[in-house]
Amino acid sequence: MNPSKHEFLNPPSFILQNDKLKVNIAKPGAFQKGSRFDWTGYITQVTLNDKHTFCVPETYEPERGTEGQGLCNEFGIFTPIGYEEASVGEQFPKLGIGNLTRTDEEEYQFHSPYPIFPFEIEVTQEENKIQFKVSPDNCRGYATEIEKTIIIQDQSLTIDYRLQNVGVKTIKTEEYVHNFVAINEHPISSDYKLRLPYTPIIESLPDIMTINHRELSWKNTPNEPFYCRPEGYSDSSHIWELTHEPSGVGMREINIFPPAMFAIWGTRHVVSPEIFIDIDVKPGETQTWSRTFEFFEE
Repeated sequence: MNPSKHEFLNPPSFILQNDKLKVNIAKPGAFQKGSRFDWTGYITQVTLNDKHTFCVPETYEPERGTEGQGLCNEFGIFTPIGYEEASVGEQFPKLGIGNLTRTDEEEYQFHSPYPIFPFEIEVTQEENKIQFKVSPDNCRGYATEIEKTIIIQDQSLTIDYRLQNVGVKTIKTEEYVHNFVAINEHPISSDYKLRLPYTPIIESLPDIMTINHRELSWKNTPNEPFYCRPEGYSDSSHIWELTHEPSGVGMREINIFPPAMFAIWGTRHVVSPEIFIDIDVKPGETQTWSRTFEFFEE
């Protein structure tokens, strides 16, 4: 029997909650079992003031998609660590998940269901924060210890990352949060405004989208997926803000690090603004970064 929509949106979870926010974080391996998205800190729902929700699944169709939902991150969508070095049948690390097995001679495909040997994950929870610690598991010289801490305060949540290279080979890849978002499950339409602190330059603007100075929107509800890569942002930071105008409810993501890329993906029921960061950590070194999400009701 296929799961109901309610069951799909509410997997076994840890809960962080204060008087403004409730954040559902899926337990590692209980819901996200695929080889794409990080199993740790997988935020499946954020609820503001007990009534406004922000997270939706990648797709509502069972057995489709790549198990994306809510605020879920991924390492190595373009630069898989050690994949080119691995022969068919050998393993390569996918950070936040485990060592994957290369299955063919083809180029890496982020949506392929590679066999997984999961990393060991330790979880520690306090009143307003939760920490996921991924233990290193050496894979042909690659070994990475990752700590991800999620903290809620008032109407915001912050994700702190600490990545330490404990292997003998450099860790070079990228990370982003996919942000599968729809405010109160309203379909994407002209009711939504995506605001930026700069006028975006978009080489291939999807026909369904519009630009008005620093504001992006949609002409109507899309019937197929859309994708673009806006440019023109600062070299040191990035912020985006999405608002559902009729309700005055919205969210923003604030990042104080050099953005490697900004992308927007979506379809009828979801939009995903995505800010990428480059990861480049030599043996013995550590890289840290943070992402802050704010949720509001005007």
